Amino acid sequence: MDHNFLSAFVLLLLVLDPFGALPIFISVMGRVAPQRRVIVALRETAVAFGILLIFMLGGANFLALMHLSERSLEVAGGVILLIIAIRMIFGNGGEQGATASESKEPMIFPLAVPLLAGPSAMATVLLLASRQPDRTGQWIGALSLAMAVSGLVLLAAEPIRHRLGDSVVSAVEKLMGLVLSAVAVEMVLAGLKRYFFDA
Repeated sequence: MDHNFLSAFVLLLLVLDPFGALPIFISVMGRVAPQRRVIVALRETAVAFGILLIFMLGGANFLALMHLSERSLEVAGGVILLIIAIRMIFGNGGEQGATASESKEPMIFPLAVPLLAGPSAMATVLLLASRQPDRTGQWIGALSLAMAVSGLVLLAAEPIRHRLGDSVVSAVEKLMGLVLSAVAVEMVLAGLKRYFFDA
């Protein structure tokens, strides 16, 4: 399953799932002093972006080191995304099962990892970079834009929750989960097709 800039951006935005992260983000940031919340949100978003960028740029070398094929990564990534999508649809907020940190100001965990840069996001950027390495510039741009949107959503977490209500936020997350499930199935089918017919 080949991607372009727009489809990669949508896929990454679905995987990052900023709306699904809202409840945990609000809970964790409730322990942070109000004047520090913007700084913490920007810092954690930047850390998550850096981690995903490393995975994206080092994807080919990682696959070679682990003796993994693109087909196996595509199927595995699709299965992971499908599990995340099912959790988004039926509850549990995707892969964000982490509880709020005991410290007043979180550092990397749980906001940057695994809230934003979780296993599914890492697998997705690896897959994008390994499948079409000649378009790495586009993937970096798509990741940057998706992370910027996610950061803006997290910065506006409280206004969004108050303006839309918990039920609307939950409905949006379930809709994103439904779309992501279709993307996941397509990834699995594409990987199996490549394995059986393009080997």
